[in-house]
Amino acid sequence: MSNHHFEDLEVWKRSSRLAVSVLELLEPVKLYALKDQMARSCISVPSNIAEGAERESDREFRRFLAIAKGSAGELRTQLYIGQRAGLFSMEAVMPLIQEAREISSMIEGLRKRLGGGGFMTAIFSIFF
Repeated sequence: MSNHHFEDLEVWKRSSRLAVSVLELLEPVKLYALKDQMARSCISVPSNIAEGAERESDREFRRFLAIAKGSAGELRTQLYIGQRAGLFSMEAVMPLIQEAREISSMIEGLRKRLGGGGFMTAIFSIFF
């Protein structure tokens, strides 16, 4: 997989669009700490997909996809917090939360396609 261009990956395209949408949502926010953290997490998703795709191995790609998936979860949490704190309306955040969930699922699917299920898969392959 590492010979593919990240620009061709639908998950990279969608996570890039999500990042832009989140950054637009954040424009009027005055609470710097939350704004900065949300900007970092939304940018982290497509950035880690891209960095992993540019690595030399599928193992490295999987590692960066795991980081991207974690950032997508972090972003969802921050969207919930911002909404509950009154910074964002439910109508504004729910489509973004749903998109982040779908992106997380896409990332997990890509990780599975790349193989290398980890320690437990290696153990089972030795004994079974």
